[in-house]
Amino acid sequence: MADSPSERTQVHRHPERGSYDRELIHRVLDEALICHVAWTDPDAGPRLLPTIHARVGDTLYVHGSRAGRPWRALRDGANVCIAATIVDGLVLARSAFSHSMNYRSVVVFGRAREVTDPDELQAAARAITSHVAPGRENDARMPTDEEFRQTLLLAIPLEEASAKIRTGPPIDHEPDVALPIWAGVLPLETVHGSPEPSPDLADGIAVPGYVADYRRPGIDH
Repeated sequence: MADSPSERTQVHRHPERGSYDRELIHRVLDEALICHVAWTDPDAGPRLLPTIHARVGDTLYVHGSRAGRPWRALRDGANVCIAATIVDGLVLARSAFSHSMNYRSVVVFGRAREVTDPDELQAAARAITSHVAPGRENDARMPTDEEFRQTLLLAIPLEEASAKIRTGPPIDHEPDVALPIWAGVLPLETVHGSPEPSPDLADGIAVPGYVADYRRPGIDH
C-alpha cells in the first residue's frame, strides 16, 4: 500500500485532516469494531452492509452468509468501498453550524477476492475472532469445513486507502465567540460493562482475562 493518495482516496474536504500513512490506517482499522461495506449491485442498485472486519498485513477481511445475494455480487468482482469510523468526542460549538465530532476514519476502495485456500480461511477466521476480542482466537473453536461452506469470506487489498482525523476544540466564527454559551468537547470512549455468563455455561468456568480486562487495540487516547 503506497503512502500517497489515489484519485479516489484523495481527501478534498479539509485536506489537512487527511492522511495516507499506512501505519495510521492500520491502527484505525484495528481499533474500529465494525465497518460498512458499500457497492453497486448491477441488478439491485446501491447496497451497504455493516459487518465485522479484520486486518492481516495489507489485507482486509470481511465475511457474510454465502446464501446472501448481496455478498455474491462482491465475490463476482463488484467495486467496493469500505468505511470504518471511531468517534472520539462531541464538538459542541456556540453555533449549530459549527458543531462537529472528533473522529478517526478510514475509507478503502478496491475489489474483493473470495478466500478459498484452507490455510488462509483459518488465518482469516482467527483474525476476525481476535479483532472482536483479542485472545479469544486461542479459546474459541474455529469453523468446520461445513461452516466455511456456509460463509463467504472476502479479502480486499489495502492498496487504495486513506484516513481522515479531526481533533481539538470547536472552531466558532469570530462573532459567535462572544456569545454566553458553553463550548468545548465532550470526550467519548467505548467501555465494557460486567461480563454476563451464558445461561447454559457449566459451573466452574472462570471469566477469561481478555474479557474481564477487555480493551480495544489501536491508538492511545
